[in-house]
Amino acid sequence: MPSPAPSSEQARTDFVVVERCRGCGSGPLVDFLDLGELPLPDALLATADLDGPEARFPMDVTFCRECSLVQIRQDVSPEALFVENNLYFSSFSAGLLKHCREHALNLIQTRGLGAGSLVVEIASNDGYMLKNFVEHGIPALGIEPGPPQAAAAIAEGVPTRQEFFDADCARRLVAEGKRADVIIANNVMAHTPTLNSFAEGLSILLAEDGVATIENTYVKDLIDHCEFDTIYHEHFCYFSCTAVDALMRRHGLFLNAVEHFPTLQGGTLRWIIGAREDVQESARGFLAAEREQGLTSFEYYERFGERVTGIRKGLRELLAGLRAEGKSIVGYGAAAKASTLLNFTGVDGEFIDYVVDRNVHKHGKHMPGIHQPIHPVEKLLEDQPDYVLLLAWNYRDEVMRQQAEYLERGGRFIIPVPEPQIL
Repeated sequence: MPSPAPSSEQARTDFVVVERCRGCGSGPLVDFLDLGELPLPDALLATADLDGPEARFPMDVTFCRECSLVQIRQDVSPEALFVENNLYFSSFSAGLLKHCREHALNLIQTRGLGAGSLVVEIASNDGYMLKNFVEHGIPALGIEPGPPQAAAAIAEGVPTRQEFFDADCARRLVAEGKRADVIIANNVMAHTPTLNSFAEGLSILLAEDGVATIENTYVKDLIDHCEFDTIYHEHFCYFSCTAVDALMRRHGLFLNAVEHFPTLQGGTLRWIIGAREDVQESARGFLAAEREQGLTSFEYYERFGERVTGIRKGLRELLAGLRAEGKSIVGYGAAAKASTLLNFTGVDGEFIDYVVDRNVHKHGKHMPGIHQPIHPVEKLLEDQPDYVLLLAWNYRDEVMRQQAEYLERGGRFIIPVPEPQIL
């Protein structure tokens, strides 16, 4: 069972403040956003724990002038972030499953994968991606530190090792005779405080003619659309193509191609990495555009904090006005981003009655910090609240399709970013 959370006083010494860049080691770093002290985003509480101590940690976002890497200053241990508290299961998002299956089938075709190949996924969660390869008879191996996620993947027939991926992990795999024709790393590189060990691990494990595909939120979309709730303690870094290119080249790897998915997770890039340099126009184009648009300079980021403060003010005023009219409001989505948004804006029980989520593992628990209960999504139709604050706005279209009946009955959704609005 998870160990009890430390008190706020204890927690303040239970993190490391980063003074030099996680990527290139340069300093000093330049801060541009202060989100205050936030609870760990996935530290959901049982009812019995609501009156107990709850850890909170500072959250400052900073920029490296040398390699353009955006990162947070505070390091909380990965074991606390991703093992004890994490109840995220990828298979609960139909849109994500479709996206990943299309990617898997494309890799099988374009890379000519077969029974003699090996596909490795880093942070493989519940096997949502690798089962697409397994069903085609292609050897696959997941690397997943979360106990419940690793167990779920193994139960689905996906070979999985319960550990963190780094250079040492890669060396052990190579010593066993494993070299990966394809390495997949979806939404994990941002979760990695030791970036250089991660990239070194890729270079060790990847076959000479292999390919690594890495997906993460694009920092340009985050800044341009003011997606501040994407920032939380599990996300140590926020990547531009410039920062990824610099990181990979330090380890003998090359950013050869880039794909952009503007509607996925609020804006996602897929970086195609190889051990051989074969830089295509897509990569050259993104790198040139970032230089021209200013992503390599601090000035691009420095007004972000003012815009975030404006969202907090606007959202509280909107919700307070609806409450004054006697309207009922609930939240949709108990993910980590919801924790950042609710705790930073102070949207608690005064504004919303509860939160719903499709993930059955979260039902009966409570949101970090604000302590609102988490219920199944079916409760929306049972209660028919006047408004739903869409905390999972990155799945906006998917959620609204799923909740067509709620909308037909007269329910309304509130989108918090890039500015609060009622749909």
